[in-house]
Amino acid sequence: MRVGLFVSETWGEGSDVGEIRDRARRAEALRYASAWVPYLPWSLDALAAVQAAGEATRRIELGTAVVPTYFFHPLALARQAATVQAAIGRPLHLGIGCSNPAVIAMHGLPFERPARHVREYLEVLESAFAVGAKPAGPREQAGFVRHEGEVFGLGSIYGTPGAQAPGSVLVGALGPAMLRVTGAHSDGVIATWSDEGAIARVVAPAVRAAAEAAGRPSPRVASVIATAIVPKAKTAAARDAAQREFAFYEGAMPYQRVVEASDARRIGDIPVIGDEEEVARRLRAFRDAGLTDFLAAPYAAPGADWDSTAERLATLAREL
Repeated sequence: MRVGLFVSETWGEGSDVGEIRDRARRAEALRYASAWVPYLPWSLDALAAVQAAGEATRRIELGTAVVPTYFFHPLALARQAATVQAAIGRPLHLGIGCSNPAVIAMHGLPFERPARHVREYLEVLESAFAVGAKPAGPREQAGFVRHEGEVFGLGSIYGTPGAQAPGSVLVGALGPAMLRVTGAHSDGVIATWSDEGAIARVVAPAVRAAAEAAGRPSPRVASVIATAIVPKAKTAAARDAAQREFAFYEGAMPYQRVVEASDARRIGDIPVIGDEEEVARRLRAFRDAGLTDFLAAPYAAPGADWDSTAERLATLAREL
């Protein structure tokens, strides 16, 4: 199992470009497998943040978790992702997802047929990446994307000179229909808030079965988890603080489904919070459940902040 680190603030106030660059450098120096940025209503644009992180580092893998599909036409996102990847000079891991009804409604957009929407979105992305590096102009059809579906009907000249397809396209998915789409049409899943039990019983089996049925390679199985390494004496207080901060997820779909599928009694027990021994135990449990990528989003709990958790978690990740 690989351990990645969020280098843009996920739970608190958003990070500015300078902080993202500094944290990306730190993540690379600590030898994390990957560095990630979210797309949140209060954060920087995710792909611009990836470019900032990429320009400040040399080799660490970079990804988004996740860009809301309803906000961007798939051809526009394909072009932006391919351009950013060309700018940073190494593969980008493009995490996308339909988000949830509340966030999409905040932007005045309809949240309709999400599984079908994401399936066709992935099909358009695949077509775009396949022709993206070919020359395209107003009088030639060398770079042309056509899609005739129920959600997207398009025929467009398309090109991103010199660019290549991303290293992977991952989908934020939690429900059964979305997990089937994810396995059949993408490189893997980002199952935010899914703990060891949810990964083992629901997420990993569903997405792997769909990938196998579609003849695709074994998918990446990732989860974004709030993480804090705290002194043992402060563990209970840190978990109670997490419960207070994240309790609203318990009544919000699709996260309500995650809590029901998890081993946790409440959402405050899903985050990986504890001393080094406890966090190492949880990491091993995630690995044994079938997780391929543990994406740690440091949580400023009593006794911990981004820097302290990043430092201590790096040691555990190397040992794992």
